[in-house]
Order: sequence, then structure tokens, then C-alpha cells
Amino acid sequence: MKHLFIATLLSASASFAQERLVPYVKPIIGTDRMGHTYPGATVPFGSVQLSPETDTIPYEVDGHYNKDVYKYCAGYQYQDKAIVGFSHTHFSGTGHSDLGDFLIMPTAGKLLLNPGTADHPETGFRSPFSHSTEVAEADYYKVKLEKYNILAELTATTRVGVHQYTFPKSDDAHIVLDAVYGIYNYPDKNVWTYIRVENDTLITGYRQTSGWARTRTVYFAMTLSKPFSSYGFQNGSKKEVYHGFWGKFDQRKNFPEIAGTQIRAYFDFKTEEGEKIKVKFAISPVSTTNALANLRVETPRWNFDEIKNNGQAMWEQELSKIQITADKETKENFYTSMYHAFINPTVYMDGNGAYRGQDQNDYIATTFTNYTTFSLWDTHRALHPLLNIIQPKRNADMVSSMLAHYDQSAEHLLPVWSNSANENWCMIGYHAVSVIADAVIKGNFRVGAERALDACIATARHGSYDGLEYYMKQGYVPEDKNSSSVSKTLEYAYDDWCIAQMAKRLNRKDVYAEFMKRSENYKNVFDASCGYMRPRMSNGTFKTDFDVLNTDEPGFIEGNAWNYSLYVPHDPAGLIALMGGEKRFTAHLDSLFTMQLPDSFFAKTEDITRDGIIGNYVHGNEPSHHLAYLYNWTSTPWKTQERVRMILKKMYRPTPDGLGGNDDCGQMSAWYILSTLGFYPVAPGSDQYSLGSPAMASATLNLENGKTLTITAKNQGDKNVYVQKVVLNGKQLDHNYITHTEIMNGGELVFYMSSKH
Repeated sequence: MKHLFIATLLSASASFAQERLVPYVKPIIGTDRMGHTYPGATVPFGSVQLSPETDTIPYEVDGHYNKDVYKYCAGYQYQDKAIVGFSHTHFSGTGHSDLGDFLIMPTAGKLLLNPGTADHPETGFRSPFSHSTEVAEADYYKVKLEKYNILAELTATTRVGVHQYTFPKSDDAHIVLDAVYGIYNYPDKNVWTYIRVENDTLITGYRQTSGWARTRTVYFAMTLSKPFSSYGFQNGSKKEVYHGFWGKFDQRKNFPEIAGTQIRAYFDFKTEEGEKIKVKFAISPVSTTNALANLRVETPRWNFDEIKNNGQAMWEQELSKIQITADKETKENFYTSMYHAFINPTVYMDGNGAYRGQDQNDYIATTFTNYTTFSLWDTHRALHPLLNIIQPKRNADMVSSMLAHYDQSAEHLLPVWSNSANENWCMIGYHAVSVIADAVIKGNFRVGAERALDACIATARHGSYDGLEYYMKQGYVPEDKNSSSVSKTLEYAYDDWCIAQMAKRLNRKDVYAEFMKRSENYKNVFDASCGYMRPRMSNGTFKTDFDVLNTDEPGFIEGNAWNYSLYVPHDPAGLIALMGGEKRFTAHLDSLFTMQLPDSFFAKTEDITRDGIIGNYVHGNEPSHHLAYLYNWTSTPWKTQERVRMILKKMYRPTPDGLGGNDDCGQMSAWYILSTLGFYPVAPGSDQYSLGSPAMASATLNLENGKTLTITAKNQGDKNVYVQKVVLNGKQLDHNYITHTEIMNGGELVFYMSSKH
């Protein structure tokens, strides 16, 4: 059966090719509330993510951070009225950004080599567009560039972006290659660019940037379906010391190479009415030779529709791994979420296995596919556990990639937030430990478990990393020594528990004892006098002037004391006891969903608005993602069922602002998928998934081991959110969880639903 693909990317007016979709569901497209997802062309986990860019605003204005640049984490804003061009690399749903490599723009008429401005698009090569001409499908995007009457179409393979431009009749048609453009335009972000014209249809080169990833090089090979009649360059680079020696040549016109920091190229054509010019643009982390090999292997022919159909078939294969029966909106949300969950992490190696390592040397991956784009503070919570179920081979390769990162790292640390052979050091914790432990505990890894454990131990003992020196000595991170101290203490404690679980599995008793003791460090930042986790100073005293609701409060990151006080995913029972027992704990948990926050709560938050919050529960900030499931450790598990179904309805909608925050490389979407199926990994590193309330009538998980798990929710509906009993393969469960082994063994899981708890 064909499967619905819903990309939460554009507008309800956009359309899909109906022959590749479930015919009884009308597709709807939207964006997250920040605009940090994008429309465009990519295959599952693809290196190339080809998408339109809608503005070129700078990162700084008058030497100060330009807050509007945050809207352009993915390069595309639905409200914008013009398209600047189409670039080949993007992040999906992140709270910070980079990339936007190698922008291509087709034009007709007078040659313009600057993008112009939003207020005066006529001064540059950008073009107005209408959402009515946009089409967004799996691995396909189409739009009319109204300024030039050019129809632009995009598709992609894993490493090649493919463009098809239908031109009007013109004696002055051009394709502009802009190597100046980049997402988050830092001053001096472009370190160096080299472009080489090999012949009248082939161009190669590279660009090195220093942005979020400070040493990132992308090589390319670009080929055109029609020879160009002439070409040239614009070099806006600062004067170089030896530039004068190149004065022997006129490098601006029909000269075969150019180098500098601010380079734009153009290629000229004469076109007939309706003539199509196609561009294949391959990238590589290693060399132009490999980029050209990627191009020839993945796109040997010029058949645009064939490439598109192959890419869409790849999406059909991935999306068919879970088949659900549900109402229209749930299906739309569910398959949108599956699409988002299968964008990242991204393949980071050539077709021959070559990739750039953390030490900036080149390697060949012979036993695994190398991945990058690890937003681990976000994705360790649900995305990687989801992949362990539905994409175990890929997740095992991701673990191998993390260990390769460790081996090549100058600091000898596992990744924190890594991208393109760089460590970005974004956010806190050492959550690669969680991903590795989850894979080890669930038997889904390809490298030696002992080696993996040793890498985790070394990372957790690395005193120079983000307050760990104090954490190891004092049992907590002191706020006067290191910021976000409470959040770090709590997250380190969870990661330490993950290490202990691996050590137990491998019978490393000394390691198990060490890290189980460390996993209790969460108790050291709990202030019994107020009942909250609280910043503690190096002299042992708690910080004064403490506001439990302030999200800008010292001691916390992307959360406040009210919700972070519940962040002990590895020991809910211990947390309940610490907070004074079930009655007080439940009251605290209840208040999270029912209280009303003052407007001052939002004064200093860049990525959270009131419509992304339920009470004081901030679903868009990941430390809250397990909280609704904590009622399963009390006598009121029905509240988990009630809260989960409420969150599913309020935080996910098939509309242009359908997500309650950034998707964060698939974490928000993974939460939706697992919660809709009826279970969630409260503590990855455990083999247990906490039971919730399934939001579909039935689902079939087609597992890689050849088995299937069928999930049925009897009498499921909007009012019937409460679970009366759960039966697995004919036997009623007497606990509020299901194990990984039980899922992977397949069979039938039946929830009996009711309107009464």
C-alpha cells in the first residue's frame, strides 16, 4: 500500500503527486513555528538537502547580533515574497545554524550578480514567487520564478542535487552560482573558495567556511545539460597580497579559475521558449574527484523524472516501515513526523567510503556508513531510541560514527553536537553516552562493546569539559564556577547512569559502582527547604534570590527550576522520595500542566512562544519530553494517558505553524511517533518503554529482522484516552512498560481503551 507523505514545510495550498500517496488523504503542508524546517529535495538521511532560500539577512547589524537572522535557520521563511536561489545543504529544525552551501539561481535578461534586498528585489537576481505555484513532495520541489518566467524544479540523490529550469525564449539567459551566500552570514564566514571551469559543461571547486563548524570544507562538481556560450566571475574578496601577479589575466570573463573569499560565477545561454536546462551538483567532504565520482555514479543520466521517482521510492520504502490506521489529521501528523525523523543525522561520506575526520584527515569507512549532524542534546531522548526500533542498521552505523569521532578528536571526547568533521560544542551533557548505551543494552551495535564503554568512561572523566572537574570533586557543578550548573548536574547524573548500565551488562563491577554512585548526584542540587532543584555554590550553600519560574535564571538552560526539578529520568522512584512522596510529587507534576505563566516568562526566550506551552510545560524544550510519562511511577498512570493525548493534540497540527517549537533534528517528531504508537523511552539506556495512550486505531511496525509488531487500540477515540488493560501476545501486562525485546520479537500488542480511568 502506498504511504502518505506529509512534509510540514509549506502551505495548505501546495500539492503532491497523488499517484505516489495514499489516495484517501488530502496532503497538507506547513512549517514549524520558528520556520526552522524547509521545503526542498532530499532523500532519507541525504547529504544533499536542496532547498529555496528567501533572504540574505546578515548575522550582525552595526556590530550587534541581528535577532531576525534566527528566523533563517533553514534559509526559508514562508512569509517572504521572494526567492534568492537554491542551495544544497541545510539543517532541519535546529535552534542555531550554518550551511546553505552553493546557491544556484537561474535568470533571464540583464545579468545581475548581487541578490538585491527584500525591499528592492529588482536591484538583484532574487525573484518574487507565489505559494500558489509551489509544489512540495518527497524529494521534489517546484516553483515559478515570476521575475524571469522560469519554472524551477528540484530533486536529489544522497550526494547530488538535481535542478531543472524551464526557460522562456531569451538571448540573455544565465545560471548564477553564488558561493558568497550562506545561512547565518557571519562576518568573514567564507574562508576560501576555489572554482575551476573544466569545460563548457563541467565546473568543480570547493568552499571552506568558519561558522558554527569552524573548519568545514565542501567540494563540488557541477555539470550542465547544455554547454554555456560564455562565463565569468565576480570577486568581491578583500585585496590579497599577491593578487597583482594575477593581473596578467582578465579573470572576470572566460578565465578558467578563480579563488577568493567572496566569489560569484555566472554561465550564459541562449534559450528557446520552454527549453529545459538541467544542473547536477554533487558534493563531497574529501575532493572534487570524489564529488565527480558521486555525480557519475548516482546520476549517470539526465532523466530528471527518473531521478525524482527513484528518490520518492526511497521515501516510500522508509515511510512504509510503519503503517497506521487513524483519522486524517493523525495520519498527516504521523507521516510528517516520520519524514522529519528520517532527515537527520546525515550521511557524511562519498560513495567510495571516503570522509573527512575530526582531525581534518581523510578516512575510508569500510565497515559502516559514516554520519554527521548529531544534535545529541535533543535526539538522544527519542530519535535514537526510535531508530533502534525502526532503523537499527542505520543507528548502529551512527554509533560507529560517534566512536570514529572519539578516535579522531583532539580532546578524546565523544560528540556533543557535531557536524561536517567539526565539534560545535553546542548545549550540555555528554549524551552520545546515552545513544551508545541504548544501543549496547538493546544489542544494536557493530563495534566492540568494551571499546564503546571505555570511550564513554573517558568522556565522563574528562575534567576540562564544561564543569566536570567540579562535578567529579563535589558531586555537583557549582554555579559560581560554571554556568547552567543545575541542568548540567542533572544531565551528567543521567549520562552516568547510562554508563553504569553498560558496565553492568559487561560485568565491569568497579565501573558500575563508580557511575551508579555518580548517577545519584542529582540529589546534591535538591533544596529540601523549597522542594526544587536549585543552583549551589562551591562553598556548599544554595544560591539566594532564586526564582523557580524564570527561564533566564542562573543554573538552568532552556528550562526553569519548576520543570528541571523533574529531570531525573533514570530514577523516578528516587526523585519521588526526594520530593516528599507521591502526593507532593504528583501535585508538582499536575501544576506543570495547569498553572498559568506570566508574560515575563517569555521576555528573554528566543524560540518559545505562548502557543508552544501548556501551563508551564514547554514541549518545544526537550528536557520536558519525558515528564508526562512520570505518572506511571505513581498510583495515577491514567494521568500519563490523559496528558500525552492532550500534548499530541495541542503541539502537533498539519498547518503552516504545526509544531510547538523547533523540530530539533527530528526529536519533536520522534516524540510524536512513539507517543502515537503508545509508548516512550523515559530513560534511554534502559530496555523499557513507558506505556502511554495510543492515538491511532492500529499500527504495523515492519521490523528489519523480518518480524512485525501489530498494535491495536480497541475502542480508541478522542474521548477514549484511558487504557483499561494492555495485552501482549495474549497475555495481559501487569506493569506500565514494554521491553525492547518484546517489541523486536513482534506479535500483537492490544490496548483496550475507555473514556473512564
